[in-house]
Amino acid sequence: MTIFVALSAQQQLLTFAKPLRKLLLRRLLALRANPRPPGVTKLEGLDHLYRIREGDYRIIYTVRDKDLLVLAIKTGARAEIRRSSKE
Repeated sequence: MTIFVALSAQQQLLTFAKPLRKLLLRRLLALRANPRPPGVTKLEGLDHLYRIREGDYRIIYTVRDKDLLVLAIKTGARAEIRRSSKE
């Protein structure tokens, strides 16, 4: 499975401290083996979007055939994350 990271998600990753960035990248790479791991949440009303948590951070992504597209990596209140995913 190929992982594509949207430019906005790449920019978000670059703003994080190196240890956090490594942790999030490790979590992203694990999605190659299992794009719907235990703990994944399908976003309500958005059939094609999934969310995984890593502490206070959320990774929003979609799976298209054999490709995984990471749309956002954000921190914040749950309502704020969901609202920005719909934009």
